[in-house]
Amino acid sequence: MNYKLIAFFFLLGSWSVFSQVKISGHIYDEANEPVAYANVFFQGTSIGTISDENGTFYLEDDGDHDTVIISFVSYETQTIPLTKKVNYNFDIILKEDVAALQEVIIVTGKQPKKNNPAIDILRKIWANKRQNGLKQYKQYKYDKYEKVEFDLNTIDSATINSKLFKGMEFVFDQVDTSKVTGKTYLPIFINESSSEVYGDNVIKEKRSILKGNKNSGFSNNQIIIDFIDDLYSEFDVYDNYLKFFDKSFTSPLSRTGINTYNYVLADSAYIDNKWCYNIIYYPRRKNELTFKGDFWVADTTFAIKDINLQASKSANINWVKEIYIEQEFEVLNDSVFLIKRDYFMSDFAFNKKEKSQGIYGKRTTLYNNYEFDKKKDPKFYKEKVYSFDEDLYNQDDAFWEENRMESLSKDEKGVYTMLDSLKKTKKFKRLYNIGSILASGYIEFDELNLDYGSVFSTFGYNEVEGVRLRAGGRTYFGQNDLWRVEGFTAYGFKDNKFKYGISGKWLIDKKKRFIISGGNRRDVEQIGASLTTSTDVLGRSLASSSVIGTGSNDKLTNVNLTTVGLEVEPLRNFVMRVSGTYRTLESASPTFSLDYYTDASQTTTKSEVKQYESAFTLSYFPNREMTGYGVERHVKNSDFPQLFAQVTRGDKGFMNSDFDYTKLQFSYLQPWALGGFGRLTTTVEVGKTYGDVPLGLMSVVPGNQTYFSIYNSFSQLDYYEFVTDEYATLHVEHNFNGRLFSRIPLLKKYNLRAIVGFRGVIGNVSDGNRLINASGLTYVAPNKEAYYEYSVGVGNIFKIFRIDFNFRGNYLDENLNPDARPFGVTGSFGFYF
Repeated sequence: MNYKLIAFFFLLGSWSVFSQVKISGHIYDEANEPVAYANVFFQGTSIGTISDENGTFYLEDDGDHDTVIISFVSYETQTIPLTKKVNYNFDIILKEDVAALQEVIIVTGKQPKKNNPAIDILRKIWANKRQNGLKQYKQYKYDKYEKVEFDLNTIDSATINSKLFKGMEFVFDQVDTSKVTGKTYLPIFINESSSEVYGDNVIKEKRSILKGNKNSGFSNNQIIIDFIDDLYSEFDVYDNYLKFFDKSFTSPLSRTGINTYNYVLADSAYIDNKWCYNIIYYPRRKNELTFKGDFWVADTTFAIKDINLQASKSANINWVKEIYIEQEFEVLNDSVFLIKRDYFMSDFAFNKKEKSQGIYGKRTTLYNNYEFDKKKDPKFYKEKVYSFDEDLYNQDDAFWEENRMESLSKDEKGVYTMLDSLKKTKKFKRLYNIGSILASGYIEFDELNLDYGSVFSTFGYNEVEGVRLRAGGRTYFGQNDLWRVEGFTAYGFKDNKFKYGISGKWLIDKKKRFIISGGNRRDVEQIGASLTTSTDVLGRSLASSSVIGTGSNDKLTNVNLTTVGLEVEPLRNFVMRVSGTYRTLESASPTFSLDYYTDASQTTTKSEVKQYESAFTLSYFPNREMTGYGVERHVKNSDFPQLFAQVTRGDKGFMNSDFDYTKLQFSYLQPWALGGFGRLTTTVEVGKTYGDVPLGLMSVVPGNQTYFSIYNSFSQLDYYEFVTDEYATLHVEHNFNGRLFSRIPLLKKYNLRAIVGFRGVIGNVSDGNRLINASGLTYVAPNKEAYYEYSVGVGNIFKIFRIDFNFRGNYLDENLNPDARPFGVTGSFGFYF
C-alpha cells in the first residue's frame, strides 16, 4: 500500500457529543501505581472491558446503565454509581483485599511457569484445539456477513474550523465515538459483503461465493480496496502466530506462549450454561509482537468462548497505534464451539502519542446458518469467476435487510448519504485526486479515459543522457479493462536524443487468461543490472537513471527492442508465455564497447548486435492472490513463492540475426515467515548459454553502483565486473523485525530492526565466448571460487530508513582487481509496517 495516501486522510476529522453511556478513567492501587488488566463492566451485564498496562480504560454502551463495577484479583471490588450519561477522567483507587492476600495471587511482573493453574489450562487448550470448531467435520457450509469501515479520528475543534474543511462542514454530522478507545471518529469508507462459504476438510479446499457487495467512499479506487482486503485477512486464533500487517504476532494460545506471555487465572463463571475459566495474559517483554487481554475457556472441551486481544503499545510495528480484536464463539452443542462474531479494529497514525490524529480501520464479521457433512464434487471448489458481475454490487435494500446479520448504526446508515454528497464537492475532489496520484503515480483524465504518468519517472540522470525528462500515459476506462495501450517519450539533454516506447495488450479469453501483447522501445539502458534479459517494452532499471553512484556509470547501451507475446494461464497462478523479440544493441558511450569479432582470425569487428530471440517461459506463483478481471490485475499479497523457468533461442539468419544460441534459466524466490524470529527471503537462480555470443548477449552478474539497497543485486560489484555464460547465484536476507534490538536496553525504545544478508555467485565463460570478445573488456568470471559478500543492516530508522553495511568477501587482490570495493554503505526508504 501507499502510506502517502493514508497521510492525506489524516488531515480530516471530527467532533461531536452523543447520548450513549460513556465512562473513562484510570485505576490505581493505594500506592498510586496503575492497576493493569482490571475488569470494568456495567452492573448486571457482560458488557465490559479491561484496563491497559497504564491502568487506563474506556467503556460505552447504548443501553441505560447507572452503575459500573471495577474488580481485580486480590483487590476489593468497587461499585460506582453513574450520575450522568458521560463520565470522563475517573480516578479509581482499588484497596487490597486482606482475605485475597492469603492466595498470594500477583498479576504484575513475571508469573511462574510451574504450578500455575492458568498454564495447566493452556496446555489442555493445545491438546484439544484440533478437535474444536469446524475441524470436527468433513464438510461445512455457513453464511458470512462482513462490514469494513475506515474512520478519521481524534480531530480537535481547531482542525474542524480550519480552512481545509471550508465548504465541507456537513461531514461532521456523522461523527461518533469509539467504544474501544473513547475517541471521536468520522466514517469515510464503508463496505458490506454477504457470501456463502463452503469447505471440505478432507481435500482441504475452501470456496466463497459472493452474494452481494455494497460500498461508498472510495469505491472505485482498486488500490484502496485491495489494501483493505489484504489488511483484514482471516486468521485462526488457535494458530501459533497471527499475521497482521505483514508481521507475525505470537498468539496467546500458541505453544510458544509460555515463553512470551504471563498468564493469570483470574475468574470462573457460567457463560451460556457452560462453566468457563477467565485467564488474563500480558507480555513478558516489551517491543515484541505480542498482545494483552483475556479469554474465557470452557472447562470440558477447553474451547475458547470469548477472547480479546490488544497489541501492546510497545510492539515493534509502524503506523499502527492500536490493534484490538474480539472473537465470540457460540455453543452449538455440548462439544462444539463455532465462531459467531469477529471484530477487528486498528488505529493508524504517524506516532503512538495518545492525542495523535489518525484513521480507524474496523472489520466486523458475523457467521450464521452452519451446515455440516454435505459433500460436494471436488470440481465445485475449482470453479472460478471470470467476469465482474455488476448485479452483485447493486443489490437493493430488501436484499441487505435480509442478509445483514447486524443492523447498521445510525451513523453507519448516514455515511452512505454523506459520502455521496462529499464526492460531489469540488474541494474534496481536488484533495482526493492528490491522494490518488500519490498512490498510483498517475494523473487521471476521466473525460479522455487517459492517465498521465508515471509521475515518479519524470526526472532521471545518467552520464550518457545527462538530465533526462520523461512523459508517459496509458488508456484507462476502468479497473477491468480488457485492453490497454501505454507509451512514453523521453529526452536526454546531454546526448540530445529522443527516446520512446509504446506497448499494448489485449485479454482475449477471460477463462484461460489468454493475452496477446506487443510493442517497441528505443531507449538507453543499463543491461548489466539483471541476469534475465528483459522484454518489457516500458521497463527501465534504477541503474539506468541513478543520480549519484560509487563509480562511473558509462556502460550504457542503446536498445531498440520490438516484441510480440502470447500468454495463457491454464491453471491458477501458472502462467505460460511464448514471445518473439528482435533487438539491436550498441554502446551508448564512447568509453564503453560491445564490439565483437566476426571471423575466426579476429581481424574484423562489429559494434552493433542484431538478434531475434524466441522464448518460452513458465511462471508459477503458489498462493498468490489477485483481484480484478481485466488485462491487468492487482496482486494483493506478498508472501507467495515465485518460480520462473525460461528457454530462449537465438536464430542466426532470421531477420538478419547475428548468432545461434540457446539459453536456459531458472529462478526460485521464497519468502519464509518464521514466526517471532522475523521474515527470511531466499532466491536461487541458475542459467547456462549454449553457443558463442558476444558481451551484449551474455549473462552479466548484476552489480550495484548506486547507493540504494537493491535485492537480487551485488552491492560491492561494479557493472560488468563479472560476466558469465553459465552461473548459479544465491541471495539470502533475513529481517528480525526487532527481535534482537528489543532485547538491548539502550536500543529497544527506538524499535529498530536488524537485517542480515548473504549473496554469492559462481560461474564461468567458455573459451569460444572469450575469443569472440573484441570490446577490450577482460572477461572475469567467479569460476575458481564462488564470489560472495555479506551485509549487516539496521532498518526502521525514523520508521522509514534502512542502512546496510556491505562487505566484499573475496576477489580483493589489488593486482587482479585494483578497483574492487571491500566495503560499502547502501540504504533505502519506504513505508512499512
